Amino acid sequence: MTSTPPPTARDAQAARAALRADRRRWFALAIVMTAAFMDLVDVTIVNIAIPSIQQDTGATFSQIQWITAGYALAFAAGLITGGRLGDIHGRKRLFLIGIGGFTLASALCGFAANPEMLVASRILQGAMAALMVPQVLSIVHATFPAEERGKVFGLFGAIVGLGAVSGPLLGALLTEWNIAGLEWRPIFLINLPVGLTGLLLGRRFITESKAPKALRLDIVGVLLVVAGLLMLLYPLTRGRELGWPVWGYVSMAGSVVVFGGLVAYERLKARKDGSPLVELELFRVKSFAAGIAVQATFGVALGIFFLVWTLYMQIGLGWSALRAGTTGIPFSVAVSAAAGISVQKLVPRFGRKVLQAGALLMAGGLLLYIWEADRYGTAIASWQMALPLAVMGIGMGLIVAPLTDAVLADVPKEHAGSASGLINTVQQMGNALGLGLVSVVFFGSISDRLAPSATGPAFVHAFMDSLWWVAGVLGVIFLLMFALPKRAPAAGGTDVSAPGPEKRPGPDPDGTPREPALTV
Repeated sequence: MTSTPPPTARDAQAARAALRADRRRWFALAIVMTAAFMDLVDVTIVNIAIPSIQQDTGATFSQIQWITAGYALAFAAGLITGGRLGDIHGRKRLFLIGIGGFTLASALCGFAANPEMLVASRILQGAMAALMVPQVLSIVHATFPAEERGKVFGLFGAIVGLGAVSGPLLGALLTEWNIAGLEWRPIFLINLPVGLTGLLLGRRFITESKAPKALRLDIVGVLLVVAGLLMLLYPLTRGRELGWPVWGYVSMAGSVVVFGGLVAYERLKARKDGSPLVELELFRVKSFAAGIAVQATFGVALGIFFLVWTLYMQIGLGWSALRAGTTGIPFSVAVSAAAGISVQKLVPRFGRKVLQAGALLMAGGLLLYIWEADRYGTAIASWQMALPLAVMGIGMGLIVAPLTDAVLADVPKEHAGSASGLINTVQQMGNALGLGLVSVVFFGSISDRLAPSATGPAFVHAFMDSLWWVAGVLGVIFLLMFALPKRAPAAGGTDVSAPGPEKRPGPDPDGTPREPALTV
């Protein structure tokens, strides 16, 4: 019979070191989650302050669109690039550069002297977010073993829900309080203490890591993506204001040629050195190709709805930012509640039918909203909007939470990192396209010369027209969902947190799974 030897001083020292390492990684998690929360809030916080920004700066409607679309465009164009740069140069390094740049850009937004400076600062802010956000999942992957990531991603889901609820409310309060006479500016300046704290603590607690075998950056692919998006979105955003010039149509048609060139170049790049920006082989998977289309069109719908909803309430109905922000509470609460139920209870039992039900519920909520807006006009009350918003929120919650798993269900595990990065990118691209389309579906219904008494009815009518567009997009999404897998992926399937096609070594002799070797 053997006895357990008494612990030695070396054992005690090792235990203390393990405890410090455990505390260190949870500190690192808190830091990167705070950065992700800051990005999520910054997207939603701006919409509610748009009317205040327009009134204070004299921004045109196209400039207002670019304050939101510029961020989304820069974020979308840089997401894949930011993730690849983290693999090459170090995730901690890119995270710190991203959060530092995001904080600086927030300061520039807060002190912008004119609309042009604000638009430029927002584009810079989106580009810095594209460096910062992709590192969050990569740092989690490098810091936590596989058996603990479920708990970590559960926390991440809670952060997403909290950002959806708190962003509009925080934006409304900061705008309404008019701190130090700064009006809308605190919605950006609030990022400064948070960003600086994250930068300082990140330097201390986040451990550097790189991909074991990093690929080279596809600069030509990056330039083609950005050029194609600009050629499509700039004419959409400025077209109405400039009288739809011929060059705008030429530019939009040319964007199709550029995207075609991107596909041809990425195929060549894959054959030449195996490091394309976009892994085109993924599109041979039917469910993934359909899921990418769903993500893009869903982004279009959200991009249109949230901006025109804000303009409708604050300019059309003349509501304060605080009233508009609190009106959205039923929507945010419904999204969070439905998202949790869909993943834990419904999708394992009913599969893709849950997502399709979500699309139909969102469309039904929109139709109810159209009916109420038509019936009550400018006399509509906040409580009357609660029902359509709650129905829409439930529908959105049934889609957003399980969609990524459904899209990745049939994707080979070694491509999970590339696939999940591409999913996020196309959703942001769709969002930017939706924001660009606002000039067509919303402002296209509003005369340039409105009498004050006609502003409210004109905005109500334009809002109703826009909701018909969004409902049509959701109908397309419902049909595309038939190409998704009927059932959710089995437990232990695709690991969406993996940053790239890395092969994991076997377990240690004690059974503990080994993490991939990291270059520090």
